Amino acid sequence: MQARLDAIYVKRMKRGPMDPVKEAELIAGQGISGNANQGGLRQVTIIEKELWDKMMDHLKSDLPPSTRRANLLVEGITLAETRGKTLRIGECRIRINGETRPCERMDEALPGLKDEMDPEWRGGAFGEVLDSGKVVVGDEVKWEEEER
Repeated sequence: MQARLDAIYVKRMKRGPMDPVKEAELIAGQGISGNANQGGLRQVTIIEKELWDKMMDHLKSDLPPSTRRANLLVEGITLAETRGKTLRIGECRIRINGETRPCERMDEALPGLKDEMDPEWRGGAFGEVLDSGKVVVGDEVKWEEEER
């Protein structure tokens, strides 16, 4: 199975709702156009669909992935231990700068979720946008080859 972008979420304001969209414009050095968080090293946040589904099964819940408050939901690719690697989604590249640690807001959504997300990068990853361009739900997701 080819890894793919399963969903895109844009946050209009800090602590605001996560709006699902079919496509989004990524801006190099900034993040997702229209998203509340812009600039810095944490321009985009990403989670894995498989891990989200596994956590929901374990916690006997059916909360949507937007509960995590990440911007991009990917399927078929592993994010754990990828700091410094470059992820290509459609025509854009994102450099992974680290693990997105779960906060107390996860337990506000579902008691036990914060602890469930804590190990093995289950809370996802964050990164900076290297190339401006459009991403669309269904786009291929893959790791860039490292230059030697």
